[in-house]
Amino acid sequence: MSEPDRRTFLGTAAGIAAFTIVPRHVLGGPGTVAPSDKITLAHIGTGTEGIREMLPLLNAPELQIVAVCDPNQHAAGYRDWSANGIVNSVRRALQQPDWWSGSEGVIPGGRDCGKDIVDRFYANQRGSNKFRACTAYADYRELLEKEKDVNAVKIMTPDHLHGVISIACMKRGKHTIIHKPLANRLNEARMVIDAARATKVSTHFMPWDSNGSMDQVMAWIGEGAIGTLREVHNWTNRPVWPQYATLPTDTPPVPEGFNWDLWLGPEAQRPYHPNYTHMVFRGWYDFGGGSMADMGHYSLWTVFKALELTGPTSIDPMFSHECTFNGSVSTTIRNDFSFPTAAAVRFRYPARGGRPAIDLIWYEGGMRPPTPEELDEDHKELPLEGMMFVGDKGKILAGFRVESPRLIPESKMAGRNVPPTPPRRQGGESLELSSGLKQWIVACKSGSQAPGNFLDAGPISEAVNLYAVALRTRKRLLYDASNVKITNVPEANKFLSREYRQGWEPEKV
Repeated sequence: MSEPDRRTFLGTAAGIAAFTIVPRHVLGGPGTVAPSDKITLAHIGTGTEGIREMLPLLNAPELQIVAVCDPNQHAAGYRDWSANGIVNSVRRALQQPDWWSGSEGVIPGGRDCGKDIVDRFYANQRGSNKFRACTAYADYRELLEKEKDVNAVKIMTPDHLHGVISIACMKRGKHTIIHKPLANRLNEARMVIDAARATKVSTHFMPWDSNGSMDQVMAWIGEGAIGTLREVHNWTNRPVWPQYATLPTDTPPVPEGFNWDLWLGPEAQRPYHPNYTHMVFRGWYDFGGGSMADMGHYSLWTVFKALELTGPTSIDPMFSHECTFNGSVSTTIRNDFSFPTAAAVRFRYPARGGRPAIDLIWYEGGMRPPTPEELDEDHKELPLEGMMFVGDKGKILAGFRVESPRLIPESKMAGRNVPPTPPRRQGGESLELSSGLKQWIVACKSGSQAPGNFLDAGPISEAVNLYAVALRTRKRLLYDASNVKITNVPEANKFLSREYRQGWEPEKV
């Protein structure tokens, strides 16, 4: 870098964050990364998924976690996919087979648990070397105020907090990793991308690590193996958590050590209830993004990039509903606060360049496309999760993340060799960093952007948020992408944003 360019770079937020020297947190030993070369990281969000995704970062010599943050202090009230999955992952990472975060049978989580894991891991790793213990905070704002030498953050909170926290961190020059979605409101997701562009910090959007390759699919489309591509179908078995068709009516006490006000963040005040929090938050429009935000980022981001899908013209929801009795009369429950149990949503994308118009159809809750006649010929049926590309002369069937694509029926694969799909890293099962995170670390130190950064996530963020609006209004939406406006259902536009509680507005954080 020439001296004028170096001075210009150092004047940016990215330059400041990239070259901060932080010896008070990091004391190197033989064979370790020098303190001035380490990225000091604050881990915001230490629930079940936060703990899982924290473990590989601990083993990275280029990083040091110096602070954790979560409004919940104790390991209490957490739910997970298995009773002992996280416990066993932590035990392997710490090499302590008797480790527990609380009483026997408690699923780990909370800031005390996160701090304990960080301190134990570094104590084991460093041996007799001294290092400053990790600090713990309930409020991310206090963390940013006191931890001046933090130069990166990882955000693992519920969806409704992603946007405001990431914007606050980027404004302060912190390199930022965030789990999906960027935000659970379309306009807020756009503000996150704008902040990343303005501050020039290095960003990493985690679902990129799990996306498959579209190379083989695009090669077959390019050679005309299925004719002109008309439709893309993607289906998941999510939700695999309870989704509530009615609002809670009881008011249990807020658990000890849990700051309910901080957990609500920008969302409107309401009584605490455990059915809003932890694993089940994603089923509520206010707090989550539904199944597409949960899983569609993993499967469809690579599809959006390969096919250059931007700005749908319409979004059609198809959904389940719940019924109850009002006295002795059956009635449909009016529900505009939680996602349906099962749904399919069709997006229509206009022609672009040499590509014709395409329909993208997302399915969840056990719904799938009709079994294609090509599978009937093979005496097979669609898998529980998958992806299918439909042309006017044939079809390509693949796994959920475009893995193992094949032309159907099987006779069309005669003489074709398809490279095997590389194994996908399982979060919490390995201490090895993903390739995306390794590239992000390099980008942080060079002041550049790695693949999978926020700036590339606009179209997929637009889709998952419009999906939620279509399901919430239960109406077909016509969308003007250039003006970010729903044209046929004016009242639906309020769901593109949220009404922020005082002090949580993105421009004020």
